[in-house]
Amino acid sequence: MTYETSETSAITEAAGPAAAARHRLRWNKVPEVTLYFWIIKVLCTTVGETAADLLNEKAGLGLTGVSVLMSALLAVVLVVQFRTTAYRAGVYWLAVALISVVGTLISDNLTDNMGVPLETSTTVFAIVLAVVFVVWYRRERTLSIHSIDTTSRESFYWLAVLFTFALGTAAGDLVSERMDLGYWLSAVLFAAAIAAVGIAHFALGLDAVWSFWIAYILTRPLGASIGDYLSQPTGDGGLGLGTVVTSALFLTVILGLVVYLSVTRKDVNEPEPAGRHAA
Repeated sequence: MTYETSETSAITEAAGPAAAARHRLRWNKVPEVTLYFWIIKVLCTTVGETAADLLNEKAGLGLTGVSVLMSALLAVVLVVQFRTTAYRAGVYWLAVALISVVGTLISDNLTDNMGVPLETSTTVFAIVLAVVFVVWYRRERTLSIHSIDTTSRESFYWLAVLFTFALGTAAGDLVSERMDLGYWLSAVLFAAAIAAVGIAHFALGLDAVWSFWIAYILTRPLGASIGDYLSQPTGDGGLGLGTVVTSALFLTVILGLVVYLSVTRKDVNEPEPAGRHAA
């Protein structure tokens, strides 16, 4: 949403070009926050909800089996992501889609397998996420996603993303259960909350970093509500498309957008010439 000067980057570059080259990559490892970013993010959260249900119910793997499988796939993709030297749309968004599924499964395991109340899991995830942000800031002096250009910052970034999905799942389920709004009304509620964050940022000056992460958390229950509305039976308040059709539909749209961005690079901010810094 906006740029933020990194104190650690300034210190590193002040130490000389050689030191900067050792500690920083030339390119940011995550995409710019554009309309495409938010569209794909919501689609990924929808897939995270429907794909988890699909593998759990249709494939007969069970919650534990699905969790192990998706965690292993996520680990492989994150290794590839960390080994890249710049943002690659295909790898990045595959990691987001998988981490969406894993974050959902973490919350579902606590609720369904271990009987942890949603109030407890929501509180725990919120605390853990807050700790991640505190440690990230104390170490890097920035939470800006415009400077994910070191292994340390990328590690904090993906850890934060994982717990935003887990928190969004637990909090979204808690709100849906307590308010009993149904799928589409829940989607409207979370969309309105995201719009309120946008207004607070653009009209009232809410900090860009916090605006981004709050909206990022809220997109998880928004996407889940959309996914449930499309996939669940009509008798339960859905459209009855099923998890297979819904997952395939959203994966196709995601793939199309990722291919488009890979070709056009509309979500890539070109690095500035040496000696110039973003304000």
